[in-house]
Order: sequence, then structure tokens, then C-alpha cells
Amino acid sequence: MQLSPSVTIARCESGLEYLQVNSPLCQARIFLQGAQLTEYTPANQKPLIWVSSEEDYQEGKSIRGGIPICWPWFGVHQNPEWPIHGVARVSLWRAEEVKEEQDAIRISLSLPMAQVDKTYWPHNTKLEVEYVLSDKQLEVRLTNTNLGDSPVQLTQALHSYLPTPDITQTSVDGLQGAQYIEFGEGPFEQQEVVHFGRETDMVYSDAKPLQRIRTPDGTIEVARENSRSCVLWNPWVDKSQRLSNFADDEYHKMLCLEAANVLDDKVELAAQQSHTLATIIRWG
Repeated sequence: MQLSPSVTIARCESGLEYLQVNSPLCQARIFLQGAQLTEYTPANQKPLIWVSSEEDYQEGKSIRGGIPICWPWFGVHQNPEWPIHGVARVSLWRAEEVKEEQDAIRISLSLPMAQVDKTYWPHNTKLEVEYVLSDKQLEVRLTNTNLGDSPVQLTQALHSYLPTPDITQTSVDGLQGAQYIEFGEGPFEQQEVVHFGRETDMVYSDAKPLQRIRTPDGTIEVARENSRSCVLWNPWVDKSQRLSNFADDEYHKMLCLEAANVLDDKVELAAQQSHTLATIIRWG
């Protein structure tokens, strides 16, 4: 089905539907399950998003790669039987609007709250995501609106998987001075540029709004709005062998740098208030 000159709805072998963008500006793919972007390649440049070669795109199962939307909590809930990273990334979203402009394509999706188990989220809210795709950058804007009369709290993240040809020759600049917790320990202060030689699972607070990932293929810039926290992750050798839909050696080709609202940066929405978490990803 054609939604606009450059955007169609298609279906993968497993049956999941996605929006395919074939434009002079970029190539992109957004699955309706999870509203999850799994491809973004700006014109005449290398891909900016990584997905595991082992991914099989099954209904009700989070996609290993792309940008999963972690909502309304990030990580393990205080009730450990609840799904990790919330419910948004495995829920079926609704495509709301596709708008083609001269310099960008805007795609908006919403999560129908009737699909969300009230055990997990009893609040009267609205959740929308907008993707702004151009030949220069990818912008993701996740907006929560409190439609109720009582305050609401949540944590969330845009769990961006990014590519590198060699993690051992990759570094992340711009986190210096931020505090981080890793494996439940800390906080510690990040004093230097981050290099990778082991499993990395750092949750940063009061981080600067822009980081630069230096890879052998070039520099990836990751910026954030309305976010003082971010997450840096690479599973390394041992954890790679335990992950589903992840080849044992794929840790070598990826990392996650995630715009977030976690820890003291959690979202607190007063009645009728909105909050938009944004990340902007581009080649530097």
C-alpha cells in the first residue's frame, strides 16, 4: 500500500508489517510493532542503524537492533516478573501521518492505550513518536501527554543500536564529567573518552547533550533533547552468547548509545502536561 510518493506499507516473511521509505533523501524502515525503526541510511552515506543478522522479526518479541522504545519503564521493573524495558516495544502501534516535505519525511505513530495492560499502566496518557528523516540526520521524538487529573511518573529510553566495523577501535567522546552507575555500582565520574575492552553497561546522569562516537567508518554524532541521562551498552563476549537473536561475535560490530529519562531524570508529568524525549543521530 502506497502512503506517499516515497513511503509504502509492506510485510516481512514472518508477517510483521512495516513502513518502507525509499526516497532520494534516505532509505528507512519502521515496523508497526514497537514503532521500531530498523533502518536509516542517508543518501550517499553508510547506514546509521544496526540490526542483528540473527533477527527473525517475530510477533510479540522485541527486535534485536534498530531503536526499541523502552516505555513506561527502562530496564528491570521493581516487580521482576514484569517485562524488561516495558511494553511499548512489543505492542502494535498505529501509523497516524506521513508527510513528505522538500528536505524531510515525517512519520508519526501512536500507541493505542487500549492495547496496554492496565496492570502495567493504569494511567490516562497518550504516547506518540515522530520520525524526521532527511539526507543529513535522523530525529526521533517520543511524546508523553498526561490526559488525567493526577501526576504521572515514568522512565524511558530510545535504545539506539549503532554500527561500527570494529568496537575495539571505537571510542565515545562527550561523556567526560558525567556521573555513571555500572552493574549496580557507583556513581563514578567519567574522566576520559570511553574505549571498549569489556562488557559495558553504563547509565549516565547529567550528561552533555551531544556525544561523538568515533569509528573506523567515521564519526557518529548522537544528540539529545529533554534528557539529562543516557545509556552506553555493549554486551562483549560472554553476554553475547546468552542473548537471543544475537550472533556470538556481533558485539564486535555494534554499540548502543541511548537517549533516556532514567534515575533522577525520570519524567514527572503534571495533569495535562506533555514531555518530548528526542534523539538526533547523524554522521559528523
